[in-house]
Amino acid sequence: MEKAMHTSHGLGYGEYARSRAVRLEVEKKREAEYEKSKQIVLQINVTG
Repeated sequence: MEKAMHTSHGLGYGEYARSRAVRLEVEKKREAEYEKSKQIVLQINVTG
């Protein structure tokens, strides 16, 4: 999990857990990536 956090967000889990502002920023980024992936899947389903 630590390596995944570092790879995806450039910070370790300890920093993520300590800082509320960092957690909010990471979660906003995750949400945006999730919405983007849903749109890609929708496009594939419509055109494919």
